Amino acid sequence: MTKQGPHRRVLYRRERERRTDYYYRRSLLRSGKPRFIVRISLKNVRAQIATPASEGDEIISSAFSKELSNWDWKGSNSNTPAAYLVGLLCGFRGRESGVEECILDIDRFVASPQAKIFAVLKGGLDAGLDIPHSEDVLPTEKRIQGEHISRYAQKLKSEQEEKYKYQFSKYFEKDLPPEELPDHFKKVKKAIKTQYGE
Repeated sequence: MTKQGPHRRVLYRRERERRTDYYYRRSLLRSGKPRFIVRISLKNVRAQIATPASEGDEIISSAFSKELSNWDWKGSNSNTPAAYLVGLLCGFRGRESGVEECILDIDRFVASPQAKIFAVLKGGLDAGLDIPHSEDVLPTEKRIQGEHISRYAQKLKSEQEEKYKYQFSKYFEKDLPPEELPDHFKKVKKAIKTQYGE
């Protein structure tokens, strides 16, 4: 009987690069539902609704935080309010394409309750998508509106004005005092909902 060496499976390239967890992906595909894909970087937020196809994923709808400027968004493109608006936008576009139900796909991201990923999820839910989730993980309404950013800005302004000006310089460049972020968020949210007939 011939001896055989140890068997070793060569990982797929994306697996070697730690870009895709194929076991996780397989479990999502077995659900048979479109995936509500959320990806967050340091500067931007992206959401997509995709279905699997033989030649790769077919993107049904998508939204990117840089698009929010079309509705006069002046805040950061990667904070919690922006994440929610991206989810809302992607959700409305998905509904227009006939999608009713999805399953959340966050890939390798390890999320904690009220994380930005779940702000995107909340946006998709508010757009009318049915996405299985636990209520415990969703951010509060105040956090989604940016109340925590507004409070921090007020505190910083009264205690360290130079740091306040430096940290929120991008807001001032766009003529948006950070204390007014919640009101600005409500206006942009209303504009998006109005455009999509809500």
